[in-house]
Amino acid sequence: MDIPAASTPIVCDMTTAPDTAQQRLDEYQHLFGRHLINRERTGQGVRFRLRAEPGVAAWVRDLAAREKACCAFFAFDVTVEGEQVIWDCAVSDDDTARAILEEYYRLPDAAPRSPGALEERLAVKGLRFVAGAAGPLSDMVG
Repeated sequence: MDIPAASTPIVCDMTTAPDTAQQRLDEYQHLFGRHLINRERTGQGVRFRLRAEPGVAAWVRDLAAREKACCAFFAFDVTVEGEQVIWDCAVSDDDTARAILEEYYRLPDAAPRSPGALEERLAVKGLRFVAGAAGPLSDMVG
């Protein structure tokens, strides 16, 4: 996994995303609700284990690519091992990035229902949001 340099800005920019923040949040809830087996912390970050049902690996790869596009400080690696899709997530050794990674780890249990609520949680940890044509900051989550 190619972990971004510590100088990579800890910023979420969904201005060019093909989905909205609400759609992305709903997608995480659906993915984790139906396919998550477990999750764990690793030496580099966090690992989600999902059921390798038809289409799940491609779905996770697509979601990881969209996340990387808006949050360049993340690194993702998606592999299939037997009947599991393994989704590894890591960040540079930066306190803010590590705090955001911890919130990412908490998503299956503590995913807020609204992008604004998630934005508040992440902003307290130091994540900056870029507003653009897509709408106000409360519509921006990475």
